[in-house]
Amino acid sequence: MSINLASHVFAGSPLTSKSSNPGNPFSPTAGLETIKASLSDNKQSACSSNFKVLLFNCGRPLASSISVSVDSPPVWNLGWISLDDLIRLLESTGVQLSGDQFVYLGSRADDNVVYWAIDVSAERSLVPLLRSKQFCFVELRTLMVATDWADLQAMGNLAIAGHARALLEWHNLSRFCGHCGEKTLPIDAGRRKQCSNESCKKKIYPRVDPVVIMLVIDRENDRALLSKQSRFIPRMWSCLAGFIEPGESLEEAVRRETWEETGIEVGEVAYHSSQPWPVGPSSMPYQLMIGFFACAKSLEINVDKKELEDAKWHSRENVRKALTFAEYKKAQRTAAAKVEQMCIGVEKNQNLAADFNVESGELAPMFVPGPFAIAHHLISSWAFQDRDPENSAECHSKQPSSSLSNL
Repeated sequence: MSINLASHVFAGSPLTSKSSNPGNPFSPTAGLETIKASLSDNKQSACSSNFKVLLFNCGRPLASSISVSVDSPPVWNLGWISLDDLIRLLESTGVQLSGDQFVYLGSRADDNVVYWAIDVSAERSLVPLLRSKQFCFVELRTLMVATDWADLQAMGNLAIAGHARALLEWHNLSRFCGHCGEKTLPIDAGRRKQCSNESCKKKIYPRVDPVVIMLVIDRENDRALLSKQSRFIPRMWSCLAGFIEPGESLEEAVRRETWEETGIEVGEVAYHSSQPWPVGPSSMPYQLMIGFFACAKSLEINVDKKELEDAKWHSRENVRKALTFAEYKKAQRTAAAKVEQMCIGVEKNQNLAADFNVESGELAPMFVPGPFAIAHHLISSWAFQDRDPENSAECHSKQPSSSLSNL
């Protein structure tokens, strides 16, 4: 089946930036001054009750979980803490935070609340106190799998958490100026950094790592090329992907990566959609996955074993069978239950692979990534295009070009 989303997971954040007008108490600059004043005086200010903070520990956002009903999986929520409550929490533990550690995230259109994020990885004393209140720091990948993709509020929470994690990880990786080597300082409420060297003062902006991800199509034989990596869980196949090299267009990157990894020559390339991906390794905290369809000009596969475990052509019929909705739902329910266990202290560690450990009942010989990944939508758009050509890719910002419309 084809699962259509309003936007890709991690896209479509409900938060927007308020005006930077200094007269606006909810602007980034004015808001940060309020935070600094509240922290230095250890007391509430006129606006501090309108500030909410999301704490992160080693890239993991604070979360909570509630059980809605016996028949439904638990629902997770971001563990927002008001600035006033955070100040009381700091007082009880003796932890001291600097206002410059806070990163501005934005506000919702329908409220006057300003949302912030802060990395408290160094403040270990906060963890047991938060756990006693049934909060827990949870891997963003685990929250991703635990999310019901039909729940728009949860999807918005993922987008917020993804944005916050990317900014905080960028701060951790940009502590020194790449030009002169001096320390950098946060400016513009954490959305930029600047070199502390008076003779340099170079401004540094958050960057994304663009990645091309492509579904290679054999139109003549109605097949798609899927690959396996050693880090994949059993039975999972996905699209090819790779980084873009300097001086290379996106289309050239698609052709080069396909050739290098599988020996397949690609001709026509058509854009599908893109997805922010803030759950990569900490060395690459924010990737932008740029999805394409690509038409094969050759068919003989020669796998680069340093990059891939295997790559094979798969018929449209077999790919349809691989879109195993029941497995995705079971993985979601399993992950949601584990988030709840972590929040109430039953389980303190989480192995992502366990979220897909559905080795019970009748299983398909293979399956592809779930609806949280752009690979899923590239594959399902192709697999079900002949059944429902109008809706097979309706979740995407741009349809494949007309020359590739008959994939």
